[in-house]
Amino acid sequence: MRNLNHDIKNLCRRNRDGSFATQHDREGILTLVANQLHEGGFKQLRAGGIRSKHIEHLVQRWHDDGISAGTFKNRMSALRWLAEKIDKQNIVARENAAYGIADRKHVTNVSKASALDETQLARVSDRYTALSLRLQAAFGLRREESIKLRPALADRGHVLHLNASWTKGGKERDVPILTETQRHLLDEVKQLAGAGSLIPAEMSYRDQLNRFKSQTAQAGIDRVHGLRHAYAQARYEQLTGWKSPAMGGPSNKQITPEQKAVDREARLVISRELGHEREQITAVYLGR
Repeated sequence: MRNLNHDIKNLCRRNRDGSFATQHDREGILTLVANQLHEGGFKQLRAGGIRSKHIEHLVQRWHDDGISAGTFKNRMSALRWLAEKIDKQNIVARENAAYGIADRKHVTNVSKASALDETQLARVSDRYTALSLRLQAAFGLRREESIKLRPALADRGHVLHLNASWTKGGKERDVPILTETQRHLLDEVKQLAGAGSLIPAEMSYRDQLNRFKSQTAQAGIDRVHGLRHAYAQARYEQLTGWKSPAMGGPSNKQITPEQKAVDREARLVISRELGHEREQITAVYLGR
């Protein structure tokens, strides 16, 4: 077990604050924190060595991942608990607003989708980054998944199989390959990556992630999480035959009982394809 993971496990077991559920959720968040700091290059870190720069690294990653305001606040609460236990309360700002964390919002039927602009994409000089962006748009992948994906292993003919080690929370899943555009893209990605991933052999994940950020910033590409929203909305229309509420389609109150059954099944499918466990999360992508 890595040093920070070991320290966090011991801290959680020595400090039983809150209900059993609270303790369980807190340890899960802090284990994720340890894993993501390790992935970010902080490999020999101990709990007592956590500083403001580590908190800022996590916050930036979570902003990039597009997590919800509620999830963000839960994670910040766990970080403040950790800071208190290591007697370094000042490494975490007291107010979430200091990190640009939005207030928790109710779902609104406003689309957060973004398309991959060809003019901007042409400004991306790194082919690995360009293909990662195209994978996010074509398969609804998270940024990390699109970089770590090993296409030769993932391509199962009719589905793209994501191994647990590439995904958020270590949950493997399948995304269908339905179009010629997806098929041609995968063939192009396999040509570049060979047996590997979209991380050049001489680079680490962190190196390629930093290059991805730099390349997209220079090209004027932001809100890459919006590519997942666009994927979800396109799949909803394919599965139901009508546009999602976020795209101007009928709301849940406006559809018939028969349509509601189709709507629910479509949302379950999309939730699985995006790597979520709950149908309710699709409201963030599709509206209600």
